[in-house]
Amino acid sequence: MRSIRPSFSTRGNRRGRRGTSSAAAAVALVSALALTATACEDGDPEAGGDASASASAVDDGNGGIRIPEHIKDKLKEHGIDVDDWKNGAWKDWNKDDWLREAQDFVNPIIEGLWDPDRMRDAEEPDQEVDENDISGDQGVTDPEPAPVEAAAVPAKYHDNAATAGKLLFDSPKGSMVCSATVVKDPANPGKSNMVWTAGHCVHAGKSGGWYRNIAFVPSYNDADMSVEELQKATKEEIAPYGVWWGDWAQTSDQWIEQGGATGGDGASYDFAVIHVTPEKGSTGKSLEETVGAALPVDFDAPAVPEIENMKAIGYPAAPPYDGQKLYECQDKPGRLSINASDPTMYRIGCTMTGGSSGGGWVAAGSDGKPALVSNTSIGPVTAGWLAGPRLGEEAKGVFDAVSGKFADQ
Repeated sequence: MRSIRPSFSTRGNRRGRRGTSSAAAAVALVSALALTATACEDGDPEAGGDASASASAVDDGNGGIRIPEHIKDKLKEHGIDVDDWKNGAWKDWNKDDWLREAQDFVNPIIEGLWDPDRMRDAEEPDQEVDENDISGDQGVTDPEPAPVEAAAVPAKYHDNAATAGKLLFDSPKGSMVCSATVVKDPANPGKSNMVWTAGHCVHAGKSGGWYRNIAFVPSYNDADMSVEELQKATKEEIAPYGVWWGDWAQTSDQWIEQGGATGGDGASYDFAVIHVTPEKGSTGKSLEETVGAALPVDFDAPAVPEIENMKAIGYPAAPPYDGQKLYECQDKPGRLSINASDPTMYRIGCTMTGGSSGGGWVAAGSDGKPALVSNTSIGPVTAGWLAGPRLGEEAKGVFDAVSGKFADQ
């Protein structure tokens, strides 16, 4: 999450602090617990793989992948050569060339890039957050909630939280992780390829642009294997429902213009929607059909006093957690105001740490049925509570835009 930023803020916490990984790539955490927003760790500079285009790659008839010309043309508009990109050019984060604007999102699939090591090796973030970051809050803020101990989701995760998963991506500081949720797509009933997460899990906000190599792993470590068991696990065991790459992502204009790593800047608009496609090409099944579930999103959830219980779910990775297992917190929500001019956020007691950013918050929606009503965005470095944005008209606009872009596909 972010640490009143969008999640815990982590700066290059290098390998060796826990000694649990010998792989060359370390995946860092984007957490939401430190009045900060993202956690990061240097990744594997040598990682490679074969590239295909986002959703539109097709078999060339000879066992290879052909990138449709319109995808190549779009990449070329941004000075991106597909072959150079798949061979490592994506690691060039020259600020002048870092794609930033809402319409600039590109994310060519690099097949095999997210191997078991890169998916598994998450390090806890440095927790550099000033607890006074929220001292100037205005508007409606309820008393700080008592910490709620996060409960382990029983294995298999798919049987108990089929819509939850890990979100993987690369940033200038290395490979990172968030959490995310499969959500229903009204334009494609029963066949959604849409995922909900935090804005800071796809875009750096006012100081940067779109992250790269964004991929979703539903039911990551579904069998609840230990760190030791995961060291020997295959990709199919770690990602039993496959790796799904983002072929489009959208976040709020407010996050792009205001979002920051600390202090809660833009946190009230810290949400994003990703449309995904399977890494190995079309299987004939959507993400929703593959995992067997998707949550509706409620943009008109009841007011805080009317909500008895709200559940947050994610993959916390900073101690005492290791990033490999799924947890959840349940609590009656309160309100948190970061800025009087911005929507008041939900807040619950929860001990989840970095890596849980972007994870879905579930409550009874306006129709009384379970729905996604928020996502983990920020929290204190002490990991006693989490806060997430209210999903109103701005969030609905982002959601509808992504759904409409892929209507009837």
